[in-house]
Amino acid sequence: MKSIFARSLVAVAACAAVAPAFAGDFMVRARALQLDPANEATGDVEGVTVSSKMIWEIDASYFVTPNFAVEVIATTPQKHTVSGEGRIGTLRHLPPTVTAQYHFAPDNATVRPYVGLGLNYTRFSAVNLGGLKVDKSSVGLAYQIGADFPITKNISLNVDFKKIDISTDVTHPTLGKLGKVKVDPTLFGI
Repeated sequence: MKSIFARSLVAVAACAAVAPAFAGDFMVRARALQLDPANEATGDVEGVTVSSKMIWEIDASYFVTPNFAVEVIATTPQKHTVSGEGRIGTLRHLPPTVTAQYHFAPDNATVRPYVGLGLNYTRFSAVNLGGLKVDKSSVGLAYQIGADFPITKNISLNVDFKKIDISTDVTHPTLGKLGKVKVDPTLFGI
């Protein structure tokens, strides 16, 4: 897990170091995000919820053309409280995501809107749910809409909204599969 985080940081640092040499080809952002899970559950785990929280995110975008970019989104494993009729326990998830973005007005001096579609690979770890188990990973789609508001030539304010498909089966050691929890968070970032 630490190696995934270390590789993500190295990739972001490399993009930041290279960005001035290829002005306009790379963009690095740092965001504060509000993560709000959809918390839909089926079967015997209906009513199970995962906590909302504020997190940070770093992403690096490579512009293939002025309008088309590929963005890699990274953060650290996020710890969440899992609840039912009371507190069940905690788990961590690491959700690296890659999106293909279309930028509508890349040279606009006021606002530069974009949309994105991509894939998310979530890795669950440090699961402490009183003996219950979850899948080790989840793969799902990621949807994105946002805008950059230029402040100077090289600095912009960014507003970003993402919806990410994340789900996992919940199993009991002797009873087997109890149901599925769809975390499916929405993320609003600045």
